[in-house]
Amino acid sequence: MKFHVNRDVFSEAVSFVVKLLPQRNPQPILAGVLIEASDAGLSLSAFDYEASARTTIEATVDEPGTILVHGRLLSEIASRLPNAPIQIELDEDGIVLTCGSARFTLASMPVQEYPAIPEVTGESGLVPAEDFATAISQVAFAASRDDVTPVLTGVQLEVSGTQLSLVATDRYRVALRDIPWDGGTVASDEQTTALVPARTLTEVGKTFAHGGDISISFSGSGDREIIAFTAGNKTVTSLLIKGNFPPVRRLFPEQTDHHAVVNTADLSEAVRRVSLVLDRSAPLRFTFTSDSVSMDASGTEQARASESVDANLVGEDVTLGLNPQYLLEALAAVRSEFTRITFTSSENANKLSPVLITPQTSVDKAGEDTFKYLLQPNLLLR
Repeated sequence: MKFHVNRDVFSEAVSFVVKLLPQRNPQPILAGVLIEASDAGLSLSAFDYEASARTTIEATVDEPGTILVHGRLLSEIASRLPNAPIQIELDEDGIVLTCGSARFTLASMPVQEYPAIPEVTGESGLVPAEDFATAISQVAFAASRDDVTPVLTGVQLEVSGTQLSLVATDRYRVALRDIPWDGGTVASDEQTTALVPARTLTEVGKTFAHGGDISISFSGSGDREIIAFTAGNKTVTSLLIKGNFPPVRRLFPEQTDHHAVVNTADLSEAVRRVSLVLDRSAPLRFTFTSDSVSMDASGTEQARASESVDANLVGEDVTLGLNPQYLLEALAAVRSEFTRITFTSSENANKLSPVLITPQTSVDKAGEDTFKYLLQPNLLLR
């Protein structure tokens, strides 16, 4: 095998396919990148049985063939090569990479032992890439990082009619975002769901943020259900998480009369300052009144803090404790000048009711109802 390729194009392609591979893989063969050279150009793939990435690029192929080489090492080499075309060929010493005066000889991994990259041929639809990337960033952070409950480490994608919903929860909070979905001529009223690992979906959002439209396809059955995301010459597939995602939609309230509206940036900055004196797991005390919200932090014996910002409260005064980091992540996801914090009610008098956080265009005008975030308050010590 022998081919010539543009350095920048090749470096970007290798970087893309290795991005989803784990830093440490128990099977060394899965650390490889599969490079297939043919008359159609160059195909680069990586796969670890859970996620795969594949891209095709233009190249001058002198001798077609297939090689498997350590992915991260190749990516590091490609990113540091001089500004010259790359030549890669296979000889008796291994894989020889030449770029200008730089020459590398890399060990070849056994191609025959590499698993087949999954193909997705099921139903598909289109979403705007920018909307999808934004939605992922507004939701994925709310997924659990604890592998004890795998279903909570994923983001649930729900397709219904012309809408795609992304939902994530870690039991203490729930994030929900809706975006348009184009199912083409096969649009159906039946709901399709897919539970995708949050880590994989986050990388998809970063990679395809400016890709025009993203094609999302569902395929497989049983223990090998997969989803594929394709934009331009790049495709990422992911094995779906098995299990039943909790029915969190029913937690969102219908009544929204009791609420406060605050400036998002002002509240974020105040929370960051006041929470500096808190122990890591301690809640921050919030008191909402008709024209302000005050924050009080009782930290160590050496430090206390308090601050207040303007707020417009509709309803009775409220005092509650919230996890400051969870609140800050929600305020960052709101992406609007103002934020509405709604105080929900519960039939159980002994249980704290969650607060609902949504965008607010102005003090008097609610924002679009496409992003919602529920946060469970913490008990406050008297």
